[in-house]
Amino acid sequence: MFLLVLLGCFIVLLAIGLPIGIALGVTTAAVITWMTNINVILVAQNSVAGLDSFPLLALPFFVLAGNLMFYGGISRRLLELADVMVGKITGGLGMVTTVACMFFAAISGSGPATVSAIGTIIIPAMKEKKYDVNYAAAITAAAGSIGVIIPPSIPFVIYAVITGTSIADLFMAGIVPGIIMGVSLMAVNYLMARKYGYKGRESDGAGKWTAFVDSLWALVMPVIILGGIYGGIFTPTEAAVVGCVYALFVGVFIYREIGLKEIYDALRDTGLITGATVFTLAFSTSFASLITMKQVPNMVGSYLLSVSNSPIVIMMIINVFLLMVGCFVDNISACIILSPILLPIVTKMGFDPIHFGVIMTVNLAIGFCTPPYGINLFVAAAVANTTVGKISKFIGAFLIAMLITLLLTTYIPALSLFLPAFFK
Repeated sequence: MFLLVLLGCFIVLLAIGLPIGIALGVTTAAVITWMTNINVILVAQNSVAGLDSFPLLALPFFVLAGNLMFYGGISRRLLELADVMVGKITGGLGMVTTVACMFFAAISGSGPATVSAIGTIIIPAMKEKKYDVNYAAAITAAAGSIGVIIPPSIPFVIYAVITGTSIADLFMAGIVPGIIMGVSLMAVNYLMARKYGYKGRESDGAGKWTAFVDSLWALVMPVIILGGIYGGIFTPTEAAVVGCVYALFVGVFIYREIGLKEIYDALRDTGLITGATVFTLAFSTSFASLITMKQVPNMVGSYLLSVSNSPIVIMMIINVFLLMVGCFVDNISACIILSPILLPIVTKMGFDPIHFGVIMTVNLAIGFCTPPYGINLFVAAAVANTTVGKISKFIGAFLIAMLITLLLTTYIPALSLFLPAFFK
């Protein structure tokens, strides 16, 4: 009864249009008042305590670093580098889109930001080369999902803060699955390009060197961040600050595309994203405390074990559940709500918390491309001046590639855990 009331209240509040953060806070306060003897002041106490976290400071700084690199003209330079690398392969511009999104993912940490930054340039170019605009939008939306898997990743920071796991280990764990997803999308693009007659183009050697030199400053940023973390030079939070300083230096003094207006825009965008995220995170801490005290994870775990004792089957059920959630809830909110419920269940089955963090993030990244929520689809549709319905005609093949990546990530733990173990 407790679980039904808790979920029912939460779903009703979402259905009437309340933001997810407010819905979490109101649900927690209401259920505590009506169904427990706990003092309702617990909501405020846990909300403040949830934000009192040094690692959480990495969130606004990583967002700011990504915004500064975006306004500094990085996306255009990364596209030029990707073009000389893979542009002459069959389906060249689709290949360029995927590789550029992988590069930008190592800077932005956000799926929608990656779609916007890369799509604004590549979709008009694909349309000019006679690609179907809906196909161009579909591959951009799919490739943009890699933005939350390849580090630095905002969802990884959130998951680490909620579960007490290592941000650095999560960053390293996301590299191989992110690359696998990119390669899978490129394979699908190759097959579809052959079907629709999308050819590549020639690139000269001089162009390769020029593009590499021009984008070198952008490519160095993830090396500084990850190298500094694993070299023991600074913590992930300090790495985020270093990333901001580096991004500002490159944008102002090297590329000279950042002025006061661009700095203002980057700070504004960062404030909007961070404000909404930490507001939700604050109330999710109270929500998580309540469900833990009422042993909701144990109830859910007992139910799953009553269905099957096989970790393979249970993980398949969890994956299907997360894929369904991703259709309706954004990845950060879903991570905040579900991590405290699901993590105790999977750890009892022997799954590493770092591994599960990657599984969860890949699941919810796929949700970026699945209606009705599918934020990447909406961003790509806006950039391409088309509709989500028309994009959906092409997105199915790319979703298959992403689902294959999910299965490989879930059932081959070494793909996620090899790098964290190697660098320890």
